[in-house]
Amino acid sequence: MNGRKHDLGRIGIWAGDLDSYPAAAVRQAAAAIEDLGYDTLWFAETTGREAMAQAAILLSTTRRITVAAGMTDIYARDAVTTAAAQRTLEEAFPGRFLLALWESHPSLAEDIRGHRFDPPPAAMRAYLDTLDTSPFGPPDTTASQHRLLAALDPGMLALAAERAWGASVLGMPVEYTRTARAALGPDALLAVTQLCVLSPDRSRTAELAAATAAAALPNRRALLHDLGYQDVDTLDDRLVDAIVAHGNAEDIARRVHEHLDAGADHVSLHLLTPTPGIAPIRHWENLARHLLP
Repeated sequence: MNGRKHDLGRIGIWAGDLDSYPAAAVRQAAAAIEDLGYDTLWFAETTGREAMAQAAILLSTTRRITVAAGMTDIYARDAVTTAAAQRTLEEAFPGRFLLALWESHPSLAEDIRGHRFDPPPAAMRAYLDTLDTSPFGPPDTTASQHRLLAALDPGMLALAAERAWGASVLGMPVEYTRTARAALGPDALLAVTQLCVLSPDRSRTAELAAATAAAALPNRRALLHDLGYQDVDTLDDRLVDAIVAHGNAEDIARRVHEHLDAGADHVSLHLLTPTPGIAPIRHWENLARHLLP
Protein backbone atom coordinates (compact mmCIF):
# COMPACT_ATOMS: atom_id res chain seq x y z
CA MET A 1 0.00 0.00 0.00
CA ASN A 2 3.01 2.29 -0.08
CA GLY A 3 2.68 3.34 -3.70
CA ARG A 4 2.78 7.07 -3.04
CA LYS A 5 3.12 9.28 -0.02
CA HIS A 6 0.46 11.76 1.00
CA ASP A 7 1.95 15.24 0.86
CA LEU A 8 1.78 16.46 4.44
CA GLY A 9 4.62 18.94 4.06
CA ARG A 10 7.59 18.61 6.36
CA ILE A 11 6.25 20.42 9.45
CA GLY A 12 2.81 20.38 11.04
CA ILE A 13 1.12 21.16 14.33
CA TRP A 14 -0.36 18.58 16.68
CA ALA A 15 -3.10 20.57 18.40
CA GLY A 16 -3.40 18.38 21.45
CA ASP A 17 -5.65 20.67 23.48
CA LEU A 18 -8.38 21.28 20.89
CA ASP A 19 -10.97 19.38 22.91
CA SER A 20 -10.60 21.87 25.75
CA TYR A 21 -11.29 24.89 23.49
CA PRO A 22 -14.76 26.24 22.75
CA ALA A 23 -15.74 25.93 19.09
CA ALA A 24 -14.88 29.54 18.26
CA ALA A 25 -11.36 29.07 19.65
CA VAL A 26 -10.97 25.82 17.68
CA ARG A 27 -11.70 27.74 14.48
CA GLN A 28 -9.33 30.54 15.48
CA ALA A 29 -6.51 28.08 16.21
CA ALA A 30 -7.01 26.24 12.90
CA ALA A 31 -6.97 29.49 10.94
CA ALA A 32 -3.80 30.61 12.73
CA ILE A 33 -1.99 27.34 11.98
CA GLU A 34 -2.86 27.67 8.30
CA ASP A 35 -2.00 31.37 8.09
CA LEU A 36 1.41 30.74 9.68
CA GLY A 37 2.28 28.41 6.82
CA TYR A 38 2.04 24.96 8.40
CA ASP A 39 0.81 22.28 6.01
CA THR A 40 -0.92 19.82 8.35
CA LEU A 41 -3.06 20.15 11.47
CA TRP A 42 -3.21 17.02 13.62
CA PHE A 43 -5.60 16.27 16.47
CA ALA A 44 -6.40 13.30 18.70
CA GLU A 45 -9.61 11.56 19.73
CA THR A 46 -9.86 10.50 23.37
CA THR A 47 -12.89 11.61 25.39
CA GLY A 48 -13.69 14.96 23.76
CA ARG A 49 -15.28 15.76 20.42
CA GLU A 50 -16.07 12.99 17.96
CA ALA A 51 -13.20 12.82 15.48
CA MET A 52 -15.07 13.01 12.18
CA ALA A 53 -17.21 15.92 13.34
CA GLN A 54 -14.09 17.69 14.60
CA ALA A 55 -12.38 17.11 11.25
CA ALA A 56 -15.36 18.62 9.42
CA ILE A 57 -15.14 21.75 11.60
CA LEU A 58 -11.43 22.12 10.91
CA LEU A 59 -11.73 21.46 7.18
CA SER A 60 -14.57 23.95 6.87
CA THR A 61 -12.55 26.59 8.70
CA THR A 62 -9.43 26.24 6.56
CA ARG A 63 -8.73 26.39 2.83
CA ARG A 64 -5.58 24.44 1.96
CA ILE A 65 -4.03 22.50 4.86
CA THR A 66 -4.38 18.79 5.44
CA VAL A 67 -6.44 17.92 8.52
CA ALA A 68 -5.21 14.68 10.06
CA ALA A 69 -7.37 12.82 12.57
CA GLY A 70 -4.22 11.54 14.18
CA MET A 71 -5.64 9.14 16.78
CA THR A 72 -9.03 8.01 15.52
CA ASP A 73 -10.22 5.48 18.10
CA ILE A 74 -11.34 2.20 16.51
CA TYR A 75 -13.68 1.61 19.46
CA ALA A 76 -15.43 4.98 19.01
CA ARG A 77 -17.35 3.87 15.91
CA ASP A 78 -17.66 0.67 13.91
CA ALA A 79 -15.56 0.32 10.78
CA VAL A 80 -18.55 0.72 8.44
CA THR A 81 -19.34 4.10 9.98
CA THR A 82 -15.69 5.13 9.77
CA ALA A 83 -15.56 4.15 6.10
CA ALA A 84 -18.66 6.18 5.29
CA ALA A 85 -17.38 9.20 7.25
CA GLN A 86 -13.95 9.06 5.65
CA ARG A 87 -15.38 8.85 2.15
CA THR A 88 -17.77 11.72 2.93
CA LEU A 89 -14.95 14.00 4.07
CA GLU A 90 -12.73 13.02 1.15
CA GLU A 91 -15.56 13.78 -1.28
CA ALA A 92 -16.26 17.18 0.28
CA PHE A 93 -12.60 18.18 0.81
CA PRO A 94 -10.54 16.40 -1.87
CA GLY A 95 -6.96 15.68 -0.84
CA ARG A 96 -7.25 17.43 2.52
CA PHE A 97 -8.36 14.77 5.00
CA LEU A 98 -6.11 12.06 6.41
CA LEU A 99 -7.34 9.28 8.67
CA ALA A 100 -4.90 7.85 11.23
CA LEU A 101 -6.37 4.94 13.18
CA TRP A 102 -5.55 4.22 16.83
CA GLU A 103 -6.07 0.98 18.71
CA SER A 104 -7.30 2.89 21.80
CA HIS A 105 -6.56 1.98 25.43
CA PRO A 106 -8.22 -0.64 27.66
CA SER A 107 -9.73 1.91 30.05
CA LEU A 108 -11.23 3.95 27.18
CA ALA A 109 -12.51 0.93 25.30
CA GLU A 110 -13.93 -0.96 28.27
CA ASP A 111 -14.64 1.40 31.16
CA ILE A 112 -15.90 4.35 29.09
CA ARG A 113 -17.19 2.85 25.83
CA GLY A 114 -18.30 -0.53 27.16
CA HIS A 115 -16.47 -2.67 24.62
CA ARG A 116 -14.12 -5.62 25.08
CA PHE A 117 -10.55 -4.55 24.41
CA ASP A 118 -8.92 -7.10 22.10
CA PRO A 119 -5.21 -7.58 21.33
CA PRO A 120 -4.33 -4.46 19.30
CA PRO A 121 -2.82 -5.92 16.09
CA ALA A 122 -5.62 -8.46 15.70
CA ALA A 123 -8.30 -5.87 16.48
CA MET A 124 -6.80 -3.39 14.03
CA ARG A 125 -6.47 -6.00 11.27
CA ALA A 126 -10.12 -7.00 11.65
CA TYR A 127 -11.15 -3.34 11.64
CA LEU A 128 -9.18 -2.71 8.42
CA ASP A 129 -10.77 -5.76 6.79
CA THR A 130 -14.24 -4.32 7.40
CA LEU A 131 -13.13 -0.80 6.43
CA ASP A 132 -11.94 -2.09 3.07
CA THR A 133 -15.14 -4.00 2.29
CA SER A 134 -17.72 -1.51 3.57
CA PRO A 135 -20.42 -0.72 1.00
CA PHE A 136 -21.45 2.59 2.56
CA GLY A 137 -20.49 6.10 1.50
CA PRO A 138 -21.46 8.84 -0.94
CA PRO A 139 -22.53 7.85 -4.48
CA ASP A 140 -19.78 6.82 -6.89
CA THR A 141 -17.14 6.49 -4.15
CA THR A 142 -15.12 3.40 -3.31
CA ALA A 143 -13.15 2.19 -0.31
CA SER A 144 -10.40 4.67 0.55
CA GLN A 145 -6.83 3.56 1.12
CA HIS A 146 -5.78 6.98 2.44
CA ARG A 147 -4.77 6.15 6.00
CA LEU A 148 -2.01 5.82 8.54
CA LEU A 149 -1.88 3.72 11.68
CA ALA A 150 -0.88 5.31 14.97
CA ALA A 151 1.88 2.88 15.87
CA LEU A 152 4.48 2.31 18.55
CA ASP A 153 5.07 -1.42 18.95
CA PRO A 154 6.68 -3.54 16.21
CA GLY A 155 3.48 -5.45 15.46
CA MET A 156 1.54 -2.29 14.67
CA LEU A 157 4.41 -0.89 12.60
CA ALA A 158 4.44 -4.09 10.54
CA LEU A 159 0.69 -3.84 10.02
CA ALA A 160 1.06 -0.19 9.00
CA ALA A 161 3.60 -1.19 6.36
CA GLU A 162 1.23 -3.86 5.06
CA ARG A 163 -2.18 -2.19 5.22
CA ALA A 164 -1.69 1.60 5.27
CA TRP A 165 0.31 4.41 3.70
CA GLY A 166 2.52 4.23 6.76
CA ALA A 167 2.57 5.13 10.45
CA SER A 168 2.26 8.01 12.86
CA VAL A 169 4.55 7.84 15.92
CA LEU A 170 3.98 10.15 18.89
CA GLY A 171 6.30 11.03 21.76
CA MET A 172 9.37 8.90 21.07
CA PRO A 173 13.11 9.72 20.86
CA VAL A 174 14.95 10.18 17.58
CA GLU A 175 16.44 6.68 17.96
CA TYR A 176 12.94 5.26 17.57
CA THR A 177 12.39 7.18 14.35
CA ARG A 178 15.26 5.14 12.91
CA THR A 179 13.65 1.95 14.23
CA ALA A 180 10.28 2.86 12.74
CA ARG A 181 11.80 3.72 9.37
CA ALA A 182 13.59 0.37 9.26
CA ALA A 183 10.37 -1.46 10.15
CA LEU A 184 8.26 0.40 7.59
CA GLY A 185 10.74 0.25 4.74
CA PRO A 186 11.89 3.13 2.56
CA ASP A 187 8.63 3.91 0.75
CA ALA A 188 6.07 4.16 3.55
CA LEU A 189 5.05 7.48 5.05
CA LEU A 190 6.48 8.08 8.53
CA ALA A 191 4.96 10.98 10.45
CA VAL A 192 6.50 11.76 13.85
CA THR A 193 5.01 13.92 16.58
CA GLN A 194 7.53 15.68 18.82
CA LEU A 195 6.50 16.79 22.30
CA CYS A 196 7.82 20.31 22.96
CA VAL A 197 8.07 22.94 25.68
CA LEU A 198 9.21 26.34 24.40
CA SER A 199 10.90 29.10 26.41
CA PRO A 200 13.96 31.30 25.83
CA ASP A 201 15.17 30.18 29.28
CA ARG A 202 15.70 26.40 29.32
CA SER A 203 15.65 26.32 33.12
CA ARG A 204 11.99 27.36 32.96
CA THR A 205 11.03 24.43 30.75
CA ALA A 206 12.48 21.61 32.85
CA GLU A 207 9.55 21.04 35.22
CA LEU A 208 6.87 20.88 32.52
CA ALA A 209 9.13 18.75 30.32
CA ALA A 210 9.58 16.22 33.15
CA ALA A 211 5.83 16.12 33.84
CA THR A 212 5.13 15.59 30.14
CA ALA A 213 7.67 12.78 29.91
CA ALA A 214 6.19 11.12 33.01
CA ALA A 215 2.71 11.17 31.47
CA ALA A 216 4.07 9.58 28.28
CA LEU A 217 6.03 6.86 30.06
CA PRO A 218 3.46 4.10 30.77
CA ASN A 219 2.85 3.16 27.12
CA ARG A 220 6.52 3.51 26.18
CA ARG A 221 8.46 1.92 29.04
CA ALA A 222 9.47 -1.31 27.27
CA LEU A 223 10.27 0.46 24.00
CA LEU A 224 12.50 2.98 25.76
CA HIS A 225 14.31 0.19 27.58
CA ASP A 226 14.94 -1.53 24.24
CA LEU A 227 16.47 1.72 22.95
CA GLY A 228 19.02 1.62 25.76
CA TYR A 229 17.38 3.83 28.38
CA GLN A 230 17.92 1.95 31.64
CA ASP A 231 15.86 2.56 34.80
CA VAL A 232 13.32 4.53 32.81
CA ASP A 233 11.14 5.11 35.86
CA THR A 234 13.77 7.41 37.33
CA LEU A 235 13.13 9.81 34.42
CA ASP A 236 16.64 11.17 34.43
CA ASP A 237 17.51 14.28 32.43
CA ARG A 238 18.76 12.26 29.46
CA LEU A 239 15.44 10.45 29.10
CA VAL A 240 13.32 13.58 29.60
CA ASP A 241 15.38 15.38 26.97
CA ALA A 242 14.95 12.46 24.57
CA ILE A 243 11.15 12.43 24.87
CA VAL A 244 10.50 16.19 25.16
CA ALA A 245 12.34 18.82 23.14
CA HIS A 246 12.53 21.81 25.44
CA GLY A 247 14.28 25.15 25.37
CA ASN A 248 14.25 27.88 22.75
CA ALA A 249 13.05 27.69 19.16
CA GLU A 250 16.52 26.76 17.91
CA ASP A 251 16.60 23.77 20.30
CA ILE A 252 13.26 22.49 19.03
CA ALA A 253 14.16 23.12 15.38
CA ARG A 254 17.34 21.10 15.89
CA ARG A 255 15.29 18.14 17.18
CA VAL A 256 12.94 18.36 14.22
CA HIS A 257 15.85 18.12 11.80
CA GLU A 258 17.23 15.15 13.73
CA HIS A 259 13.94 13.29 13.17
CA LEU A 260 13.97 14.19 9.48
CA ASP A 261 17.57 13.01 9.16
CA ALA A 262 16.59 9.76 10.94
CA GLY A 263 13.95 8.94 8.34
CA ALA A 264 10.80 10.89 9.19
CA ASP A 265 8.92 12.37 6.23
CA HIS A 266 6.94 14.78 8.41
CA VAL A 267 7.25 16.11 11.97
CA SER A 268 4.34 17.63 13.86
CA LEU A 269 4.95 19.76 16.93
CA HIS A 270 2.88 19.09 20.06
CA LEU A 271 3.52 22.19 22.17
CA LEU A 272 2.82 21.94 25.89
CA THR A 273 2.37 25.12 27.90
CA PRO A 274 1.61 25.98 31.54
CA THR A 275 -1.83 27.21 30.40
CA PRO A 276 -3.57 24.31 28.64
CA GLY A 277 -6.81 25.26 26.99
CA ILE A 278 -5.34 28.39 25.41
CA ALA A 279 -3.99 28.06 21.88
CA PRO A 280 -0.22 28.74 21.92
CA ILE A 281 -0.38 30.87 18.78
CA ARG A 282 2.67 32.97 19.66
CA HIS A 283 4.71 29.80 20.17
CA TRP A 284 3.53 28.42 16.83
CA GLU A 285 4.51 31.71 15.23
CA ASN A 286 7.96 31.65 16.85
CA LEU A 287 8.63 28.12 15.63
CA ALA A 288 7.34 28.90 12.16
CA ARG A 289 10.05 31.55 11.79
CA HIS A 290 12.69 28.89 12.46
CA LEU A 291 11.21 25.94 10.61
CA LEU A 292 9.13 27.13 7.66
CA PRO A 293 10.34 28.67 4.39
